This record gives sequence, structure tokens and C-alpha cells, in this order.
Amino acid sequence: MFTEKQTEEIKEHLEKAQNPLFYYDNDADGLCAFLILRRALGKGKGVAIRSYPELNGSYAKKAQELNADYVFVLDKPVIAKDFVEEIDKLGLPLVWIDHHDMPKHDFESDFENLCIYNVARNKGKDKSDEPVTYLAYEIAKRKEDLWLAVAGCISDHYLPKFVSEFEGHYKEFWAKNVKKPFDALYRTEIGRIAMALNFGLKDSTTHIVQMQNYLIGCNGPQDVFLEVNANRSFRMKFEEIKKKYDELVERARESVQGKTIFFEYAGDLSISSLIANEVSYYNPGKYVVIAYKKEGVANLSIRGKKVREILNSVLREFEGATGGGHEDAVGARIKIDDLARFKEVFEREVKNGK
Repeated sequence: MFTEKQTEEIKEHLEKAQNPLFYYDNDADGLCAFLILRRALGKGKGVAIRSYPELNGSYAKKAQELNADYVFVLDKPVIAKDFVEEIDKLGLPLVWIDHHDMPKHDFESDFENLCIYNVARNKGKDKSDEPVTYLAYEIAKRKEDLWLAVAGCISDHYLPKFVSEFEGHYKEFWAKNVKKPFDALYRTEIGRIAMALNFGLKDSTTHIVQMQNYLIGCNGPQDVFLEVNANRSFRMKFEEIKKKYDELVERARESVQGKTIFFEYAGDLSISSLIANEVSYYNPGKYVVIAYKKEGVANLSIRGKKVREILNSVLREFEGATGGGHEDAVGARIKIDDLARFKEVFEREVKNGK
């Protein structure tokens, strides 16, 4: 968590903002963090960041278009210098709130209006356990946003301390014997909502804005799937992607070979990380590799015990390949032409116990 001084400073920034613009990472953690702060303030607009791996300068024009007087960036571990430069040219304060490990950028001290709040730096860890949704909830302290806090946290593999309070208020959205974040994500109704938010962010920009506006006005989780015109596109996108997602998960689960599950797919749906998480949850002890293929490149989402060590060993054999992440959950990017050999090398390393 942030220190008391940092929390107060962030609150001061929020209070000063008359027309804030929130850029947030394109997942349920980023979205829920935005919604919590936006609902608390009663003002501001949100922009989902789709550029990877960094928030680049092309997004800065949104601040000018929307006449923002303050810029907040939520849950984005990498920001390009050109984005900071463009926001600085507009004379706007830039407040960056995050929980990932961030190496100190050379440009950080160059911009007087850049304020960085990162709990991983506080703790000296690769990543803080508490996602940005949790941090936003602790800043805003509004009980009516408890459901958003839980949805965002469990989507980022974190079971917050206030789940018992949530269960007391929304028993029908919880389940018995929830001990881990993925128990909540895959076995509860609030988990279904968290998944729907992730899927909703795969829609067009227009529909994402409609989803944001609808969620800002929701009184609780019971409103999310109400059959009303205001959330029609959101409900339709969820149903569309959920059907494809379930099919992909089922096909992946059928791809077991010894200790590994190696599954490749293509198309317009880049959700390899979500697929890898669920397949891993229902296949404990297995190493899971989900490869999404597009335009000559394969994006890999990999799960398994100490899989980062395995990936580091494998990548040495592939020129131009990149990857990294957490101890048991990593991502990588390789050429599609190298995918078959990657599978062989990865399975060899698993077999050798590396």
C-alpha cells in the first residue's frame, strides 16, 4: 500500500482536477481502478490503453481533444518519453499510479509536472501484491464501490482483505470455499463480471466508452447484466467472446502431452493470457503454453511452477525472441517459424527439470 503521505498527495491531485483524463491499462484491473476514482470524483473521462508495451505519444492528443486539465495513468508499467513530453507541452500535471516493477527512467527528473506513485518501488519488489484497483479503493474509501474493487482485484490474481465484507453484502455473487483469487474468478458471479469487463475492453472504442458510462452509473453488481439498452453492446460482446473463449479453452485442455499443454490458435481474438490462466487453474501441476499467432509473430502466455527459469533457458536458443514476467506466469514473443522448435525445446527443458 502507499504511505500515508503518498495517499494524501494523490488525493490532493484528484481534488485539484476539474476535468481529469484517466489513461488505464486495457484490462479489468485498469478499468476498475478508473471506475472507482471516476465515481468518487464525479468527473473525468477514461481512455483504455491498447498500445503495447508502452503508453506512447500518439495517446497524448486525447488530452488536448478532451480539454483535460489533469492526466492520470493507471496500471501501465511502461510510459514512453514522447508521451510525457507531449503532456508536458500541454502544461498538464501527469500522475502515474502503478504496482509493477519500473526501472528508473532517465527522463523522470526532466519533467517537473510528472509525479510517480509506485508501490513496488516502496517495497523493493518486482511487483506489488496489491493491484491498482486495490490502491484506488483504499484512496477513495467508498463502500458502494466494494464490488468493483473485488472484481478488479481477482481479475489480477489478488484476493483482497475485504472479500468477507463483500460476501456479507453480496452473498449471491460469491461461493463457498473460495481460498484463492482464481477460485473467485472462475467459480463466482463477481468473477463472471470481472471476465465480462475484460471481454468488453476487446470492443470498439465507441462501445468501450458506452460500457464505461454504464458502469459509472451502476448501483451494484446486480445492475451489470440488466437487460437495458444502455448496456446492450456490452452484453452482446460478452456473449460473443465468451462463446469463442470457452471453445478455445476446451480445445486447449485437450492438448495435454505429459507435463505440458501446448496450444496454438489464430484469428482476431488476442486473449492468450486469459486462456492460459483458466487452463492452468483446471490443470494444476501442468506447464501451459498458449500461442496466439498473427502476422508472422506468436505471442505466448506461459504458466507453471518456476516457469520463468525455464523460459530464460529456452529463449537463449532463439534469435530475436523476447520474454519475461513473474516466477510462475510469463509471456514471450517469437517468430511463428520458430514455434515448432520452441515447443520441442520447452518440453525438453521441462522434462529435464530446469
